[in-house]
Amino acid sequence: MVSRDPARQQKARAQIPGVEVVENVERLWTGGRRPDLAVIATPTGSHGEVARAAISAGFAIVVDKPFTATAREAEEIAAEAKDKGTFLTVFHNRRWDGDYLTVRDLVRDGRLGQVFRFESRYERWRPSPRAGSWRDELPEEDGGGVLADLGSHVIDQALQLFGRPTTVYGEIDHRRPGSTGDDDAFVALEHPGGVRSHLWASQVASVPAHRMRVLGSAGGYGKYGMDVQEEALRDGGDVGDPAWGQEPEDRWGLLVTESGERRLPTVAGDWPAFYRGVATALLEGSAPPVQPSSAVEVLEVIEAAKESAKTRTVVNLPGKDHNY
Repeated sequence: MVSRDPARQQKARAQIPGVEVVENVERLWTGGRRPDLAVIATPTGSHGEVARAAISAGFAIVVDKPFTATAREAEEIAAEAKDKGTFLTVFHNRRWDGDYLTVRDLVRDGRLGQVFRFESRYERWRPSPRAGSWRDELPEEDGGGVLADLGSHVIDQALQLFGRPTTVYGEIDHRRPGSTGDDDAFVALEHPGGVRSHLWASQVASVPAHRMRVLGSAGGYGKYGMDVQEEALRDGGDVGDPAWGQEPEDRWGLLVTESGERRLPTVAGDWPAFYRGVATALLEGSAPPVQPSSAVEVLEVIEAAKESAKTRTVVNLPGKDHNY
């Protein structure tokens, strides 16, 4: 583990007996003990620099989302990792949120018919930036702002469900005094086949709206409330618990079809599946749980949304073949 914070060092040693803690990342590449995997969870603007160092040192890599501060840098790093034969994946863990898994199953099974619209929100109520939090203090050019942070999740989920969009429209604002990055964002995507995704990310949402809503020709599904896994981790929950990720009935979403409406059990969320996928890929040579190319596409959509917001136009997003 790499940390300069004495309190974090002490906490790590208490929670993981025998863990080696170093004060700077350079010692990780040159130290005596060589880990199997480097997990890069530094501020976004440094992802590229650290990832390149890890590739040079021959480490398998997990990079936190967003992959890097720009799509171009992400493409370069992904291509470099491929050239060097280095394992690389990106921590888009929200692909294993219970609500997303539920919607994925409904769409895949055709239970909603032809999907017209997908709505998704990651919104919080933090009217003042948090002092000392790099997520609130990181400039946009270094990957800061709510669109890159929470917006990465809703964009990634929409792309996984409906594919690379053909057009992007964005509204991106600074609402909180003292914030260095955007803190209120809306993105509209049009996907092949005509599906429209309406996506929100905000730090200033004092009134909750649907977390997800999907409307189709044969019915719809709507759900409130964030996935329970984040809350469970904050409360010290054990990911090994058989009940991990399961939602109580009062948090289930509503499924509406011509035959009526009913509460639909939420598929159990499973963030640990990401690292199970990493382990399988490293041990058996299978594909990573998140392809770097899909993480690059998220950044391309973010950049198109920023261009749209700046020019107040709808931006066309051409098809692209990512060869890494």
